[in-house]
Amino acid sequence: MSPPESITERLVFGDNGLAIRLFGPSHSHLTRIEQSLGIKAPSRGNEVMLEGRPEDVDSAREVLTGLYERLEKGLDVLDDEVQAALRMSAAPNATVSDVADPSLIVTTRKKKISPRTPTQAAYLRAIDQADLVFGQGPAGTGKTYLAVAKAVERLVIGDVERIILSRPAVEAGEQLGFLPGDMREKVDPYLRPLYDALYDMMPGDRVEKCLESGEIEVAPLAFMRGRTLSNAIVILDEAQNTTAVQMKMFLTRLGEGSCMVITGDLSQVDLPRGTRSGLRDAVETLAGVDGIRFVNFTAEDVVRHPLVGRIVNAYDAVESHRRRAAPYEFVQIDSGSDDASQLDLMPVQEDIHD
Repeated sequence: MSPPESITERLVFGDNGLAIRLFGPSHSHLTRIEQSLGIKAPSRGNEVMLEGRPEDVDSAREVLTGLYERLEKGLDVLDDEVQAALRMSAAPNATVSDVADPSLIVTTRKKKISPRTPTQAAYLRAIDQADLVFGQGPAGTGKTYLAVAKAVERLVIGDVERIILSRPAVEAGEQLGFLPGDMREKVDPYLRPLYDALYDMMPGDRVEKCLESGEIEVAPLAFMRGRTLSNAIVILDEAQNTTAVQMKMFLTRLGEGSCMVITGDLSQVDLPRGTRSGLRDAVETLAGVDGIRFVNFTAEDVVRHPLVGRIVNAYDAVESHRRRAAPYEFVQIDSGSDDASQLDLMPVQEDIHD
């Protein structure tokens, strides 16, 4: 006998107050679940009836019970958490319970942060389990934000003595030398996203004190040469803009009691044409090395405005088409001759388009 096309299941939640928060203002959370899963979910008091295809009802039950568990732990359930639970329920290798898993909730001075996609959950686990983690993928996936959150959490509980945040000061269309001010004033705009993440995790006065005392250091990659970074959590952001030599230098700074998180997006390389990205080089060189974890984010993990994910997918599709249509380009070869007609066919630089 074929399975029924539609089933009905009744869910009852023990705490009426939590049930009201679970269902959302004017039942907005239930409406979101209905629209996403194609079910009906009328409610009364602390009860909700789920009606739809068996697999969709199963997903709705998993989402609601996972979010209720989160409320029981004293955590908020807002629209972002509902969206996260729906993403988790749709992923083959994730469970909605990840949004309420205490081991995945990052606690900072200003907020508690939990994963919003299966990849974010895997990323947080990797940072807890490995001394070197690479997080690679498009903008808006939370790579840097979550790494800074884990760093602040570890500093607050005393697992590490300091946080070191770094970025390569690579010019992306703007000329660094023409910016006004001294060297710090020139490079600070490149490091601003790291400061923004810190201020989102900690009170402003606490951030300033930590920066003054050296508990938190935000510095360009060039300032890392010759150092050994011990008892610290070290984050290298925008790693796609390092060279292979710079990346090797940075990785070998890892000292006793420290861990490193390397983040980057190989679709946004700002290095000069013909320069191989240190991030790509490291990922290929270190594949299979014990103690290193690699986490790859995709457009499905974008947690900014929903349009951002569609923008990322559109650019990826266009770049993929361009690579297939024009795998080679004409590049002038400088052989010491003044004859500008000497041309050769060279492969398109992969880091510019990949």
